Amino acid sequence: MKFDHVIHFIEETPEQVVEFWGQQNLHAVIGGRHENWGTRNALWYGKDSYIEWLSLENRQIAESASHPLTQLLLLNGPGFGTVCCRVESIDQLEERLTSEGFQTSGILDGSRRTAGGKLIEWKMLFINEDFSERLPNPFFIEWSETNEERYEGLKADGAIKAADENRTLERCVFGVEDVEATGRRWKAILGGSLQLPNCEIEFRKQTGQKERLEEVYFRNGKERVLYQKGIYMI
Repeated sequence: MKFDHVIHFIEETPEQVVEFWGQQNLHAVIGGRHENWGTRNALWYGKDSYIEWLSLENRQIAESASHPLTQLLLLNGPGFGTVCCRVESIDQLEERLTSEGFQTSGILDGSRRTAGGKLIEWKMLFINEDFSERLPNPFFIEWSETNEERYEGLKADGAIKAADENRTLERCVFGVEDVEATGRRWKAILGGSLQLPNCEIEFRKQTGQKERLEEVYFRNGKERVLYQKGIYMI
């Protein structure tokens, strides 16, 4: 299991995302549309993880979609939502979580169409929960392509520049009410450790009203950037 991406809910268009992060010398790109969920995104890709800035495109479709991320987006508003980890076998993960007493969504198919018209597909797994001010659980993804295939495709499409190949997400810091209890739960969900091969999960006492991801650190990040109620160290 590896860290895959951050979900950051925003109230801007993908074009505005690209413009803002370009001013911070970060190469964001327009992603595409989730036609069945009423959402759209912009993305930054690093060596082995990425950031997804997700916004509403069609509120009516989003409100009628029975998808955990759209439900969380509608409740959450702008700010960090949750994080996703990738696995090689989502079927095996579902079997493990179920055997350990977690209730899951079952495996969900996902897809989006890029600005260039390419269809990208994946499978997802969520832990069932009623979203609130408590910290959402991480969710999981299995891509239809290997990570190497996806990475080479992104480079070929211009979504990853040379500078991005040396940038990685190092740490995600979550603000929660009970640091120890949350740590135990997430260790169980993630398979025993908060130190994933490519990113560290850290919990601290919350600073806001909601338990949420509060800060995302790039490796060697020195500049603090506040964007749509989320803090980045880039």
